[in-house]
Amino acid sequence: MKTVAQLLKLKSQHTDQVYTIAPHQTVLEALMVMAEKNVGALPVVEGGEVVGIVSERDYARKMVLKGRSSVGTEVREIMSSPVITVNSHQNVDTCMTMMTNSHLRHLPVVEDGKLLGLLSIGDLVKEAIAEQADLIRQLEGYIRGE
Repeated sequence: MKTVAQLLKLKSQHTDQVYTIAPHQTVLEALMVMAEKNVGALPVVEGGEVVGIVSERDYARKMVLKGRSSVGTEVREIMSSPVITVNSHQNVDTCMTMMTNSHLRHLPVVEDGKLLGLLSIGDLVKEAIAEQADLIRQLEGYIRGE
């Protein structure tokens, strides 16, 4: 089973950028970044430390349903905090369990207080499927005596 570090390395082949937002920025700014970068969540970083995470779900539940304005509301008012994080040594299965048990869709990767990346449930499911497909190929080869 791959570790978080291995997953981040694979992701960095596509993009090495982790998009973040500051807690004092507006929800509208966060939405604009999410739309422009085609991401569903942004880690909220203050003084180099992850202090929360803001997602499309936070927007829907804490803004839209409550009739609040995206223009005048700061990210800190709707972000999920404290944020659950993982380190680069944890494996895919552990991350999936954490996300399932805590009903999360995004998991910041933090090592020594530094944000290394962001894993989505899609990243983890994709890897789990790839690992299962590989295992099936190995078993089929074993059965055929290869």
